[in-house]
Amino acid sequence: MVFDATDFSPNPIEQARRQYAGTYIDLTSSNPTTQDLLFPAHILQQAADQYWRQRRYDPHPHGLAPARAALIDYYAQRSPALQLELDDLFITASTSEAYSLLFALLTQPGDNILGPDVTYPLFQYLAELHNIELRTYRLDPAQRWAIDQESLLDAADSRTRAVLLISPHNPTGMVVQQPVASLTQLGLPLICDEVFAPFTVAAPHVPPLGTLHPELAVFHLNGLSKMLALPDLKLGWIALNAAARQYAERLELINDTFLSCSTLIQTMLPTLLTQGAAFQHAMVNQVRLTMDYALAQSKNHPRLQLDRPDGGYYLFPRIANCHDDEALVIDLIAQGVLVYPGFFYDYTEDCRIMLSCLTKPEVFAVGFERLCSALSRV
Repeated sequence: MVFDATDFSPNPIEQARRQYAGTYIDLTSSNPTTQDLLFPAHILQQAADQYWRQRRYDPHPHGLAPARAALIDYYAQRSPALQLELDDLFITASTSEAYSLLFALLTQPGDNILGPDVTYPLFQYLAELHNIELRTYRLDPAQRWAIDQESLLDAADSRTRAVLLISPHNPTGMVVQQPVASLTQLGLPLICDEVFAPFTVAAPHVPPLGTLHPELAVFHLNGLSKMLALPDLKLGWIALNAAARQYAERLELINDTFLSCSTLIQTMLPTLLTQGAAFQHAMVNQVRLTMDYALAQSKNHPRLQLDRPDGGYYLFPRIANCHDDEALVIDLIAQGVLVYPGFFYDYTEDCRIMLSCLTKPEVFAVGFERLCSALSRV
């Protein structure tokens, strides 16, 4: 079954979720503020106090210079480091807005962009808003979800304007760790979503894509929502590698048209980045421990086929002897556990479910035990 992004009626899974509300454990949450992952309030207060002491509206089409300088320091600490200049950065209200700005920058109605065939609905919504086509290239589950380079080349035509990548990928966790020859062959601009970059698991680190492909124009997208568990403070950004600077002047005009990101959170950003490291480390470690628990518990389960992902905070296991992930998920809800089916991410090659390791560890443990028991009975 393929997810229909234009159908707003309750699907059978949502109907089951409503029917059994209050009886199941939710293993799907990606909202850190509902999972006791709350950024330290005293750091937020300290950072906000700086703004109130000097409150002034003096916008810049790239974003405030101190905020961009803090992001330059962030990328200098990545492995390998991405060397940036102040005007290589554009601050936005979110990564979703950053995508929209880049679609406006790079495409005209009737053009197309390429994105992974395992994905979430955001890209399709944004493509429709800009009257462009979203074409897909394949991620190969047999190769730890690596990009199928032949399918990438086959998807492109004369109206292809960019390639979307997510590293670590949602929900498979795949990290692009080496240059991809087909990307160089296409020579197209790359839009790389790195919002899960702090969450490394099997991969030792997440290389900024611009360090792997300096010959291509690369737009790196990130923000505070995942990085510091601050989805409510709405700050994202676009970082251009040297090859992408040719687009800076027009992107400056587009971002200046909206100026969506508040001066308050931009002023807070340097403090949040420098003083939030301990919180981030604890959050990442909690996710890893939850994944370790799931991997250990599923090791000898006859149906739950689970591999350690490269990164991110989701698990995307295959369920053996299953041919209908929708029916499976509905049955699991009735047995007391909520997961998402693979088709929510447009994946239909086999039966998959999605679990969020952002879930509170004690809740995840009870829910995962229910899941294993239910799969043994189904």
